[in-house]
Amino acid sequence: MKWIVTAICVVGVIARLVMALDVMAVDEGTPRESIPSSVEEARARAILLHDTMETMLHEVHREYYREDENLMLPAAAIKSVFRGLGKRHHVRFRWLAVEGQPMNIEHEASTEFEKEAVRVLSGGEAAYERVGDGEYQRAGRITLTSECLKCHVPNRKSTEDRAAGLIISLPLEKGS
Repeated sequence: MKWIVTAICVVGVIARLVMALDVMAVDEGTPRESIPSSVEEARARAILLHDTMETMLHEVHREYYREDENLMLPAAAIKSVFRGLGKRHHVRFRWLAVEGQPMNIEHEASTEFEKEAVRVLSGGEAAYERVGDGEYQRAGRITLTSECLKCHVPNRKSTEDRAAGLIISLPLEKGS
């Protein structure tokens, strides 16, 4: 039991260290190689980032999170990773409530893109994307398994998987 708490503390310390280093770094703008040169490249990056974040979310939740120990929720802890990547690569991440209650008001759909993403993802599609204004946006489905439902869908009538979403936004190189 102690090793679980220790592991979560270590992850938290590492996340705080990454954030501290980012704050101390001089912002020289986004390195040219960090900006996708095409929609296809942005899509490939977004898919890789989505799969990484979903896997990390489920693994951390399954292996380290215990509801009765007053620990930070894995999705909240991962937000510090989002911030670190955002500062270095100008990628933006945002959790999106799709099926079930939002765990935070920030997770509610507010833009037309987000509202359409909720409609598409709740219909069973894996992703919804948009290109415009020099940006690639992808909302990907995050599976809420039965362990997730006690918080995300507290008044459920079944334990069938539900969906949440993760929006990843990447800048596009001018002219792509």
